[in-house]
Amino acid sequence: MSSLSRLRIGRLGALAALAGAWLVGAAASAGAQEMFQPQCFKPMPGTTKTLSYAGKPGPYRLALVNGFVGNSWRIQMIQSLKAWATRPENAKSFRELKIVSTGTDVAAQIAAIDNLIAAGYDGIIFIAVSPTAFKPVIARAKRAGTILSSFDNVVDSEEILLVNEPQVEFEQVKSQFVFDNLTTKQGKVLEIRGLPGNSVDRDRSIGFHNVFDKKPGIETATVVGNWDDGTVQKVVSDAIATHGQFIGIVTQHGTTGLMNALKDAKHPKIPIGGAGENGSLRMIHDGGVTSIARVQSPALSVVAMKGVIALLEGKKLPQHVGLPVPTLYSKDLKDGENYSTSLPDNFQAGADFKECDIVLPFQELLKQTPDNI
Repeated sequence: MSSLSRLRIGRLGALAALAGAWLVGAAASAGAQEMFQPQCFKPMPGTTKTLSYAGKPGPYRLALVNGFVGNSWRIQMIQSLKAWATRPENAKSFRELKIVSTGTDVAAQIAAIDNLIAAGYDGIIFIAVSPTAFKPVIARAKRAGTILSSFDNVVDSEEILLVNEPQVEFEQVKSQFVFDNLTTKQGKVLEIRGLPGNSVDRDRSIGFHNVFDKKPGIETATVVGNWDDGTVQKVVSDAIATHGQFIGIVTQHGTTGLMNALKDAKHPKIPIGGAGENGSLRMIHDGGVTSIARVQSPALSVVAMKGVIALLEGKKLPQHVGLPVPTLYSKDLKDGENYSTSLPDNFQAGADFKECDIVLPFQELLKQTPDNI
């Protein structure tokens, strides 16, 4: 081969390389542009993986498999999904919506998901009873072409769509607020955990201990409230009887029960890190309590279902979606704006995701039941 021929081939190779690089860059840009509703479906910090599938025409057979039942959050979560799915602009995507609540047994939840996969459902969203043990059913769903999304209590997986708020940071912010507002740095701080075995409970507790562990002069005590107002009220009353007064309290959920327990015990005002139950916000405002409320929105179910539908339509999403955490401070509470004396105590205030075009008025939720369908 002559030097001239080698030079021509070299130039052609360089041009091909440049063209290849341009195509890769163009593909990357196109991929970024194709990400579905990026203002809503933002990747959880540290997430780089994306999901996309070959699109198929709707409407789709879709399902929610809930685990734990009975608390107000789960009720509003199911009502939120039903209310959103019945809106005309969304109903056209649903050939069928199935709701199943299985309780806290892992095997029962996995069996319910397997049954829906075998029945040919296109997409299933679920709140995992446990962050582990779902790898086999995820593999079975993949083989069957069923798209899964785990939300709220998510599974430990990089193979399916996960939708959540950042849970360690969620509780860490609350705990730091309580620590910063302690009137004394000597005494006991109470941690009220959620439902054992769930990833949210696990991660929230990590956030709490990231703040309070190894703080000189501070001891921590822990009780289990199961994310339920009645249970929280009982365990807080028992904790006060056992430990005496606390200098601060952080609860994952059930803040209305916490406030009732403090009132019954005539406990002095202390800084509170809680959730967004309407009744607790009213009591915090009326009682002049220093507090932060962070909301794990029941509308996570809607975001997860919206994500599954997008994937079925061939759109691209981050594999792990991190949603913003609605946060309310006691100094900013105003009746009619961020809580309401006209709403039930167990209503979750601040639960809308406006970034995702998900705003669900309470009157719309009341038309729906939390029953299986």
